[in-house]
Amino acid sequence: MAVILPLLSMKANAQAVITFEKTTIDLGTFSESKPQTCIFEFTNTGDKPLVIHQAFASCGCTVPKFTEEPVAPGQKGRISVTYNGKGKPEGDFTKPISVRSNASNSLVRIYIRGKMKKQ
Repeated sequence: MAVILPLLSMKANAQAVITFEKTTIDLGTFSESKPQTCIFEFTNTGDKPLVIHQAFASCGCTVPKFTEEPVAPGQKGRISVTYNGKGKPEGDFTKPISVRSNASNSLVRIYIRGKMKKQ
């Protein structure tokens, strides 16, 4: 029985960990008539499957889509983010995207930035 308890203790500490290759992507300068899309890649550096529950932005101009299947330990996943600046003010911007998951770091923010010009 004493041998089983340490194994149970180790199993209870197993957690997913989401690790992004980049937490900010610069979209550069672009015209408001051309929505921009970028990909954030992440790795599950933990030892339990990673499940993203939600990815959301502060406004409707920024739309994230994410890997919905569990990401096994050591495997990669993606979050695609599309920015549509039509009708938004010209100039520099930074938009946060909040990512919620079952990872030990359960809330992570990633960012897109760029400079939009009117047509």
